[in-house]
Amino acid sequence: MIELRRATSDDVEWLVELMVADEDTEPYLRPMDADAIREEVERSQREPEKFGRLIIEVDGERAGVMGFEERSEVHRIAHLGGLAVHPGFRGRGVADEAARMLQRHLFFELGFHRLELACYGFNERAIRHSERVGFLREGVKRRAYLRHGEWQDAVLFALLREDIES
Repeated sequence: MIELRRATSDDVEWLVELMVADEDTEPYLRPMDADAIREEVERSQREPEKFGRLIIEVDGERAGVMGFEERSEVHRIAHLGGLAVHPGFRGRGVADEAARMLQRHLFFELGFHRLELACYGFNERAIRHSERVGFLREGVKRRAYLRHGEWQDAVLFALLREDIES
């Protein structure tokens, strides 16, 4: 069974291992260190309706992480990011199910109208995942992010509440 829960200080070390130390994950996430991860976990606890660093659990075992941040209170827009699944849980649909759970939470419990995300143009796995869970590609920000010394495109996606209501 897959569940989402808010990250706590007890998760910080595990998150560092997954998001920073894992060579299969690190190239695809924005650069972070332990202090930045700790700060995000604390913010998630303080501002649960505006910011979330969420742990994905499978049968009670930590399997991954994902997050959201309110981008516009007036327009009810949230930006999603930071999805990473532990290697032992990849290829089992964990990220897809967790993403759909987060979508429903953000739309129906927190009242967001629009969810947005961006991923590096070279991250084919993230692009396929985004499309599988219902996001529509809206465009490309050319050479938008400097990553590992090279400018990278960002592929932009969005999902509206009515996209999953119909």
